[in-house]
Amino acid sequence: MTDPRSFLREVYGSALAAVDGRRLVARTLSSMAGGAPREAAVLAIGKAAPAMFAGAASAPGLAITRALVITGAAYLPEDRELSGAQLVTGGHPVPDQASLAAGDALLRFLADLPPGEPLLILLSGGASAMAERLPDGVGLDDLARLNRWLLGSGFDIGDTNRIRRAVSAIKGGRLAPLLGGRPAELLIISDVPGDHVHDIGSGPFSPVPAEARRLPPNLPDWIGTLVGHAPPMPAANDPAFATIATRIIANNGSARAAAANRAIASDVKVYRRSTLVAEDAEAAGTAFAEALLRSGEGLHIWGGEPAVTLPPDAGQGGRCQHFALAAAQRLSGAADVHVLAAGSDGCDGGGEQAGALVDGGSVARGRAAGLDPADCLRRADAGRFLAASGDLLPSTATGTNVMDLMFGLKS
Repeated sequence: MTDPRSFLREVYGSALAAVDGRRLVARTLSSMAGGAPREAAVLAIGKAAPAMFAGAASAPGLAITRALVITGAAYLPEDRELSGAQLVTGGHPVPDQASLAAGDALLRFLADLPPGEPLLILLSGGASAMAERLPDGVGLDDLARLNRWLLGSGFDIGDTNRIRRAVSAIKGGRLAPLLGGRPAELLIISDVPGDHVHDIGSGPFSPVPAEARRLPPNLPDWIGTLVGHAPPMPAANDPAFATIATRIIANNGSARAAAANRAIASDVKVYRRSTLVAEDAEAAGTAFAEALLRSGEGLHIWGGEPAVTLPPDAGQGGRCQHFALAAAQRLSGAADVHVLAAGSDGCDGGGEQAGALVDGGSVARGRAAGLDPADCLRRADAGRFLAASGDLLPSTATGTNVMDLMFGLKS
């Protein structure tokens, strides 16, 4: 093993490589094609859209007739070149006017497809914010207010997307009837627990079961008003879904398995959590640190998406930074313990950080800069503390999105 910090970065890198959109799409299409040449239009939407499209463009035997790639500015390749595809960027995490323009481009793209032309759809998380068409009677200010409220609500992704689908003209399978019965392949990188396709990107091409249509109770009245404007979602058995073949090509489990294999290759013992993290980020980070302290030497591997309920005066940071600072607070003073928590998409909290890598000295370093960890956690300002302690991980476009990854090393 190299030094602990380098080792954890290597583990994180191995996890990301296993769920890289370009490699997975190219491999999947090669296995599906069986060597036979074919033509198809390509539509890629989400954080991993540029990488997934690049994978399709490199797949042998596939001739792309036309293509549209919709993503966020933070997820673009450095050269912004996508082999002739039309590129549109939408807002994220809060949808904006660019998101509405992306929704218009999406609908034009589908409308202009020749009848019967096969379509390859490449979908990843983030699509919910990046492309939208509003129902009549709902404005952009309403949409932004709704998404800001959802980001700080503490809701899990299932409840969040129930509300998003209910205030949209394209989510919740509403795009499927626009395909006109053409053959379509839908390849998905999952960023939701259980890999529910109606929750990934809010399921624009997927049927929504009855239990996923029920809204959470006790929503503010103004949200109920917005819901009343949306057109109905297609029934789960609508014939429009019959010609769409759906396949999940990566998820959080894929990344965690690769991380475990990297550790095992270095003769490091592995401890794995069997369930995805969905609880409060501070509680989860504290529990992670306690598990690390109780265990013997080795690598702890968790994954999921912890929740953060934002106060009115929220500071800087994201859920991974919040998780990491909570862990650092519990690990304060301990030797030979390190925790890395980062978004698999390379972005945490919409800022310029992927997450953080903390150790038993992180709290002391932050305190030396005049900051209090408990106060920063209370104000959702973990990023400021971790910047002072020197523990932030810089943001980078990873070409994937399978929720968050948490690794703890006791050496």
